[in-house]
Amino acid sequence: MRNVPLLKWLLSAAVLLCANALGAAPAFAQATPSLAGLPVNVDLPVSVSVSGNVAVAQIGPASAPIAEVTLTFDDASNLTADSLGLSARLVDVQDPQLLSRLPDPTLIRLDSSLPLLVTIQPPLSGGLNFRRTGRYELHTHLLPYAVGSNYRVFKAPVGGAFRDTTEEIAQGSVRARSRYGGFSQFLVAADLRETGKVISGKIAWMRNRVATLPAGEQPVFSSQLDTVEAALANGDYATALTAVDAISSRAQADAGTALLDTWRAGGADNQAGDLIAGASTLKFSIAYLRDFGQ
Repeated sequence: MRNVPLLKWLLSAAVLLCANALGAAPAFAQATPSLAGLPVNVDLPVSVSVSGNVAVAQIGPASAPIAEVTLTFDDASNLTADSLGLSARLVDVQDPQLLSRLPDPTLIRLDSSLPLLVTIQPPLSGGLNFRRTGRYELHTHLLPYAVGSNYRVFKAPVGGAFRDTTEEIAQGSVRARSRYGGFSQFLVAADLRETGKVISGKIAWMRNRVATLPAGEQPVFSSQLDTVEAALANGDYATALTAVDAISSRAQADAGTALLDTWRAGGADNQAGDLIAGASTLKFSIAYLRDFGQ
């Protein structure tokens, strides 16, 4: 039997060595970014610009940012640099308190090339709110990209447990994307867990969220999740993905009517947004299992 975590880790290490040898020219900085001289567990310089429903944050020294975070909202109100409440810091990759917040600290590993924790805590006074979802993207040249990358976006309530919310890992060197229905903290880490177990965890999270919906809305979402599980048990990825798309479509159709769909600074029950975001990350993992196996 294959040692899946070991194979994944060896692949990641090989990609990192190749990337370091080849190098890459950053698109958002004039100088090559580096962590040299940057403190750990101290807030880094952050410069935020806002245009319409999009906020872009340059993280690190102005002359050579180490990362760029883009938040793209479906429909935001009162979105400003101050109302967003975004901060970022480098963390200790061996911090036991931080590692204990990961789903499996032995198989999810922070990369010392960019152990970056991004926190988004919109202040109540800023009045930020948005409907449905937003998309989080971390763009950096300090992490290497490869097809079938093990990098994942992890999201957590401030100080709470992280879970995989990845929507896409794209080239550039790495563009790590996630969809959200509310705010919290974000990390990018290498995930060596078997994808099937990750999918089971995401389905369980979705079922727990469905259980909080109005009684009349629960059966249709539960039925689609049943279809997903049955299809995966038979290796029928097409049917599983179709059912996931149906969950997202139903949540979008019911947003603002049968389902609450607005997040506000200070907290709100964004039912539709959470379902759409949950379906997005579940779809990512199912497609990964189809294309790359466990």
